[in-house]
Amino acid sequence: MSELNARLAARQDSLKLWLFDNALPIWRDVGVDREKGGIYETIGLDGRPVDVNRRTRVAARQVYSYALAQKMGYDGDTDAVIDAGLDWLSGPAATPEGMVYAVLTPQGEVVKGEFDFYDHAFALLGYASAFKVRPHDRSLEAKAVRIRDTLLTTYKHPVRGFEESSPRTLPLKTNPHMHMFEASLAWIEAGGDSVWKDIAAEIAQLCLDKFLHPENGSLREYFDGDWNPLEGEMGRIIEPGHQFEWAWLLVRWAQISGDDKFIAPAKRLVEIAETFGTDHDRNVTMFELWDDFSPKDRKARLWAQTERMKAYVALSSVAASPDEKAGYIETLITAAEGLELYLDTKVAGLYLDKMNPDGTFVDEPAPASSLYHIICGIDEMLSVKP
Repeated sequence: MSELNARLAARQDSLKLWLFDNALPIWRDVGVDREKGGIYETIGLDGRPVDVNRRTRVAARQVYSYALAQKMGYDGDTDAVIDAGLDWLSGPAATPEGMVYAVLTPQGEVVKGEFDFYDHAFALLGYASAFKVRPHDRSLEAKAVRIRDTLLTTYKHPVRGFEESSPRTLPLKTNPHMHMFEASLAWIEAGGDSVWKDIAAEIAQLCLDKFLHPENGSLREYFDGDWNPLEGEMGRIIEPGHQFEWAWLLVRWAQISGDDKFIAPAKRLVEIAETFGTDHDRNVTMFELWDDFSPKDRKARLWAQTERMKAYVALSSVAASPDEKAGYIETLITAAEGLELYLDTKVAGLYLDKMNPDGTFVDEPAPASSLYHIICGIDEMLSVKP
């Protein structure tokens, strides 16, 4: 075994062991509210759940995480979390029209009732993930199609993409579109109807035409109602983690659609995020840049480290030569080492979320929402064979 292969295998084994032996058990045993139902938003670093208001996206993300764990061969109980998440999505979080409320109290009372595109994208991903492991439960597909069709009839942008609300509010955002893209790819993989492919194709092309900077290839976050970059500072913000995440999605779409035109823009996104958005002294990807690639916020969130991993897995799958693939795997290993910095906690299976610019971590509870990023990054890494 070559040195590169040995290093890859060591990181794969280490992360899988942490996930299977520590993270999945604690987020199941402590992270599910067995009295009131639903999923706790956070677990304190002392191992005790924190009972605060609950975002619907978290329930959907935990459904995704434990459905994926089942697909990965985890032999612990996954149904407890999948059931808790689905019961929340179709119970307290469900509107009479079949959509979802964004935020509720632990008792199931609505805190934020207005439409939130982001949370609906995750509801769609949660239902797709559950359907992959429960293909005989057609109600999962029916609930997703009802949400999707309402998005298309009520919240569609007049030209391309989706609105943030109806009536319109601005700015329009790329981030919810990224997760709608992700959910559509998940439904394509789960055997959903052709509408999912139409939505994915539209968002992928919208990304190339409008989201990406025409001169430097970076991804902008905020837009006016005609998909022009927002004026002022908001229109200049770049999130390196999102650049890695979009790259992963664009390569996946290239492979599904058979259209290679999405690969070069994906490579450029990775190049920017690695070169300018990653602090190589700390070995972490930073939170925000300006569109001239200067740092805006040097804090480093956990989720961005997993997106860095996923991007290099994607690029390794389309590498043009063995040497190019080896280079991508080398950086994948480095990115995994960056993620592991966040996993050093007193209670095994929890994690730190924010690294300060000086390399210290913010002392705060571990957010349940990050498990979705972590398990996806580890699953992607486990798929790599040199």
